[in-house]
Amino acid sequence: MVRLTREPIDLGPLVTPEARDGGLCVFAGVVRDENGGRRVSHLEYEAYEEMALPLMEEIASDSGRRWPVTDVRIVHRLGRMEIGETSVAIVVTAPHRGPAFEACRYAIDTLKKTVPIWKKEFYADGAVWLEGPGEAPVEVTST
Repeated sequence: MVRLTREPIDLGPLVTPEARDGGLCVFAGVVRDENGGRRVSHLEYEAYEEMALPLMEEIASDSGRRWPVTDVRIVHRLGRMEIGETSVAIVVTAPHRGPAFEACRYAIDTLKKTVPIWKKEFYADGAVWLEGPGEAPVEVTST
């Protein structure tokens, strides 16, 4: 399962290992209240959905080709998110923990590097679009 949603992400339905699975790895990206010494009030995510979904599906498929995993599920939220809300979830099941951990790490790292999803952080004195690993600011606007 791969999807983009504007609704809160419920991890429960994503965490459904099969009887043969001994490894279940869950990564949940959560909105934090601080970045780079600045207080974050909320976030907004935007995506080029027609391109993002096929790339997310390719990440899930590629994970299955690289490691002996049972399933890879990727859900990313779009729109406004408040502090503490889950913005992205990666769930990998496998017969053993090692491949589950490796595939999960690969999926989130590859998603962040390649999928056209953009994050805007809002502060009391303005907003910043962030991009890629390390999330360097790419544009500053005022609110």
